[in-house]
Amino acid sequence: MKTYKIAVLAGDGIGPEITREAIKVLKLVEQRNEISFELLPAPFGGCAYFETGHSFPQETKEICDQADAILKGPIGLSHEKSKAIPVDEQPERGALLPLRRRYNTFANFRPVYLPKELAHFSPLKPEIIGDGIDLIMVRELVGGLYFGEKQTGINDEGLRYVKETLEYDERQIRRILHEGFKLAQKRKKILHNIHKSNVLKSSVLWNEILEEVAEEYSNVEVINFLVDAAATMLCLNPTQFDVMVMENMFGDILSDQGGGILGSLGLMPSACLGDEKAYYEPSHGSAPDIAGKNIANPYSMIGSVAMMLENSFGMDKEAKNIWAAMQNVFGEGYSTADLSKSGSGVKMINTDQFGNKVVEALVKMPITKS
Repeated sequence: MKTYKIAVLAGDGIGPEITREAIKVLKLVEQRNEISFELLPAPFGGCAYFETGHSFPQETKEICDQADAILKGPIGLSHEKSKAIPVDEQPERGALLPLRRRYNTFANFRPVYLPKELAHFSPLKPEIIGDGIDLIMVRELVGGLYFGEKQTGINDEGLRYVKETLEYDERQIRRILHEGFKLAQKRKKILHNIHKSNVLKSSVLWNEILEEVAEEYSNVEVINFLVDAAATMLCLNPTQFDVMVMENMFGDILSDQGGGILGSLGLMPSACLGDEKAYYEPSHGSAPDIAGKNIANPYSMIGSVAMMLENSFGMDKEAKNIWAAMQNVFGEGYSTADLSKSGSGVKMINTDQFGNKVVEALVKMPITKS
């Protein structure tokens, strides 16, 4: 029997609650397949800082190093609690960026999916959603402004200043563009290139490299969009998009907007892939205001498990079964609080109940070898 080691970083806020539901699904996948998952829990984020003095402790690094894949919950604390942590140890700077850097997880895939039957979850009009939204954002994850040199200080005029550098080289750009083109080839053979070349020199270089890479994918149509125009069209005509490729900060912003057009970031799982290791996480934050209330939507965490099965373990068919099981829960008229209000006609369920219903639906599905 094949055994995979999975580092489980439950994170902060609602992280442990939604991770618990994801593990329910993993346990069932074990039972349904000739496979074993060795789960290796480790502290990560704000909770880790208060336990160990580091938001990405050495013990967690060692567990992640030996794992075949990493399942990561959301991190981050309330504004007040975050102020109790030194700036460089705050979860995003002290844990998340170092995790990406350590494993060079340069390619981030964020699906934005809402079938026509679930259009009522979206704030967009049904006529805009049409037959449904089904696109994937491909985001470069280890370069750009987030990873550039940072300076703070007092200038010659006695004024406080900050300087942050946006830096890319052609190798970084080329490799993420290849990922975008390869994905486009598997789907509709259309690639939307998101940039800001009318202002940023980094986008000028990005587009130059894109033209070179495009020669290797003659069957893929490239459509160029300025990032601000893309943000507008995600609201006005989202169904025109299929695969969108972009640099780090653009991807951070637009993928959150993707959650907005679906009706909740709770519907946004993601995969962060490197050459040798990958981690999988919800695209949303830790929602400390609802932590412990058992009302968080675990869809994004369970969806991240599906992406892990497909990308790290080659279990494509079982991954599709998990997606179908989650859609089945919504299709039966159930909803979590982030997507619907009481009295809206849906059957409201909590975090545990959603996970249980996904398991119930998955049990009924035929086992098919990938």
